[in-house]
Amino acid sequence: MFLENLSIALRAIFANKMRSVLTVLGIMIGVAAVIAVVSLVQGLQFQISKQLENVGATFIRVVPDFSRVQRNPFLNAPTLTYEDAIAVRRGATTIREFTPLFINSAQLKFRDAEHQTRLIAVNQSYQDVAKQWVEHGRFFTDLDEEAKKRVCVLGPEAARLLGTGTEIGKEIRIDKNTFTVIGIMEKRGSSIGNDPDDVVYIPFATAQVLYGPEEMTHLPLALQVRSRGEIDLAKEQVRDILRARHHLKEGEPDDFQITSQEELMKTISGVLTSTTAIMGAVVGIALLVGGIGIMNIMLVSVTERTREIGVRKSIGARRRDVLLQFLIEAIALSGLGGAVGIAGGWLLATTAVAILNKSFPNLGLPPAHTPVWAVVLAFGFCALLGTLFGMYPAAKASKLDPIEALRYE
Repeated sequence: MFLENLSIALRAIFANKMRSVLTVLGIMIGVAAVIAVVSLVQGLQFQISKQLENVGATFIRVVPDFSRVQRNPFLNAPTLTYEDAIAVRRGATTIREFTPLFINSAQLKFRDAEHQTRLIAVNQSYQDVAKQWVEHGRFFTDLDEEAKKRVCVLGPEAARLLGTGTEIGKEIRIDKNTFTVIGIMEKRGSSIGNDPDDVVYIPFATAQVLYGPEEMTHLPLALQVRSRGEIDLAKEQVRDILRARHHLKEGEPDDFQITSQEELMKTISGVLTSTTAIMGAVVGIALLVGGIGIMNIMLVSVTERTREIGVRKSIGARRRDVLLQFLIEAIALSGLGGAVGIAGGWLLATTAVAILNKSFPNLGLPPAHTPVWAVVLAFGFCALLGTLFGMYPAAKASKLDPIEALRYE
């Protein structure tokens, strides 16, 4: 009986193709918008979570807090120096490895080829801290740091400047200085904003000589804690050491921020989830309009098929049979609109990512990711919408008197 009613419903829908399309247009647009937003947000969340997980759960980051200066421009800008990093490493018993980070833009030049990239100065512990390793060649050693050697390690994208072949041992120009390439990092993949593979690493001690101490006063610090259970203790130790070094009195706020990996993931996940929820609520209006459209068309359909309902009831169709017939038709109409909307939403998100990445190569948006739960939820919501807005027309059809229905012109 269900399959027969479904067959009747599909025939009725395809008998009036244009009317059916216009009926579910609101649902198609609403579902497409929801799926597109969810796909984009989930793609971002998946990519960010993957990148954060790459450095491990024991990673913490310390950066200067410029929020006070933004609120009160008469305050001095907060500092975070290499000496602070050394003091943290020596005083915090929970810290296993650390590296200061000096980040700047740089112009790479090899023969006649030039390339603009990011320069990051780190120490020899960077690989252990960031959980990123050299794929070819080697990374910096203590000797490179002590001797302040002009050696560099390239990211895979920056290494394209050198062409194919053996990149190790070649000399390149970084701004106005000559460096020897000693290694190529493993590929990290796309990211939001700066490409993690389009970068050149140099020893931190070398950067101190080239750029001078006045440029080394606002350094982010990357730290690896000995174990996950010691993260809170590590944050307290780092806070106490930096507050003492910065001569902050009791009651004064910190002039630095300490963020653990888990806090970063929770913050980002919360922002992206809120964005999805807000967009879903806005798009829900379109779905509501689509549901009202289904109800209107189903009422028209009941009126048009009054004689058909009379014939069915006169030859033995029960009230629930007629109710089920029109209810299945409403659900099928809503479900077809949802299916088209899901496909359209995925196509829209994929196309948007491709166009944005092509127009803005440095944006690095990750591929759109449509989770299974979003597809199931969209179909379920469409079925619920069809049930709610199809119930009244179906109930009206089932209550028709067969004699009156047969007389209807």
